[in-house]
Amino acid sequence: MNQKLLAAIYARLSEEDRNKSDSSIDSESIVNQVMLLRQYAENKGWEVYDCYTDDDWAGADRNRPAFNRLLQDAEEGKFNIVLCKTQSRFTRELEMVEKYIHGLFPRWGIRFVGAVDNADTSIKGNKKSRQINGLVNEWYLEDMSENIKAVLTTRRQEGYYIGSTPLYGYKKDPERKGHLIIDPEAAEVVRLVFHSFANGMGKTAIARMLNQRGIPNPTEYKRRKGITYKTPQHKAGTLWKYFSISDMLANEMYIGNLVQGKYGSVSYKTKENKPVPKEKWIRVENTHEPIIDRELWETVQKMRKERARPFSTGETGLFARKVRCKHCGYIMHAGKGRGKRYLKCGTRHAAKDACIGSFIFVDKLEQIVIEELRKMNDQYLDQDQLEDEIVLKHSLSEEIAKWEEKKKKIEKQMVQLDHAMKNLYLDKVKGEIGIDPFKVLSQELEQDKERAKEQYDTFLQKIQELQEQLKTHSDKKKIIQEYTDVKELNRAMVEQLIDYIEVSKRDPVTKILKVEIHWNF
Repeated sequence: MNQKLLAAIYARLSEEDRNKSDSSIDSESIVNQVMLLRQYAENKGWEVYDCYTDDDWAGADRNRPAFNRLLQDAEEGKFNIVLCKTQSRFTRELEMVEKYIHGLFPRWGIRFVGAVDNADTSIKGNKKSRQINGLVNEWYLEDMSENIKAVLTTRRQEGYYIGSTPLYGYKKDPERKGHLIIDPEAAEVVRLVFHSFANGMGKTAIARMLNQRGIPNPTEYKRRKGITYKTPQHKAGTLWKYFSISDMLANEMYIGNLVQGKYGSVSYKTKENKPVPKEKWIRVENTHEPIIDRELWETVQKMRKERARPFSTGETGLFARKVRCKHCGYIMHAGKGRGKRYLKCGTRHAAKDACIGSFIFVDKLEQIVIEELRKMNDQYLDQDQLEDEIVLKHSLSEEIAKWEEKKKKIEKQMVQLDHAMKNLYLDKVKGEIGIDPFKVLSQELEQDKERAKEQYDTFLQKIQELQEQLKTHSDKKKIIQEYTDVKELNRAMVEQLIDYIEVSKRDPVTKILKVEIHWNF
């Protein structure tokens, strides 16, 4: 008795699908996709294992929760078939098509089926059409990304606000798309911050005052108002902090100017963003009603400049935004007392009992970093260690050569299988072999080709992993040895070497100050 096939249904809806204006929008909904696929599975006699649905997720996003749960269950062999409306519902990336539909799914015994576009991995001749679909979808993604960028740039240049969440103090104008209007409740807090600073109050003191009054910070305020808001990493919580006040005082959107385009996407394949140079920001004046008048703004900017305490390395502090309090996770800010510069946790001063607080002198931290660099470099200079490293490098190179040899053999085998398939086809055309033997032999050759391709992909992946290990090893050694005799750090070194540093409060008993350095290599 044949085992009943289990199908996993995957449905996806993106914002782009939701915004389509034609009549086909109903057929794209999650509910209708699932209904269609359930009916399809029933007609095929398949049992539905589970429905995996991602609502408002792009086809190029690899962080889709249901998508990743589906892949995990597929690897664990919980079903036999992945059923989607079309291949593009599963993914729009050619790389993902090759990795999963043509690579891992066959290994895991998973058949992929697209109900509408007839994608089906059980049909041998169907592979080229699936690859063409993947290529077309890839082009579509890239073109769509470029078109969206062009449209957004134009909208910004025309003075339209295109952010999903308006700046604290403003809200979206329900009567005019892309226009900001004042949020009276939040605007009063903004005015309070500016007036307090103009009257001589410091940024931490302002944060403490707001916290004592029970005024929610921008993140918490938006949450209470039901506004969707993604909290930046390491800035969770409901308290006002030094940097939230500092950023507010420097933001010229409060005088009616739109400043956008501060971040740009790394690639159309990811939602990851990177900072854009200040000279490339898009700035348009007088786009909305100001909360702060020009006179107050100019006063505050002058005071900010006068209060700025630049380090010897320039306007940016040596460890600016690189050091975090180990106890609360917030960025420590700089100060100066009795001629010495220091870093301290602002959370402790922003609200009572919020954190036990961390503190370290900048010169002390600089020496700790330099000492750690020297220790790592000494490891490489140590003869025994050096020999170990040479052996490691040698063994990695040998390992790569071994897998390269295996890859060459498989490549040769794949060429031979192609020749065998062509000769078999010619024999059939010449009438030297019957149709039935041809089908049997051609099927065997196709299976051999599939197995060879899987082996080739495995060998190639292994080679790439080993090459990355070798490169990482060489890069790390090169970076460390570059700073063998460094006596002092500068900002460029810190940017290259350090991801972030965590500082704990000095232990009152042992007097030990714990510092954890997270390197960039």
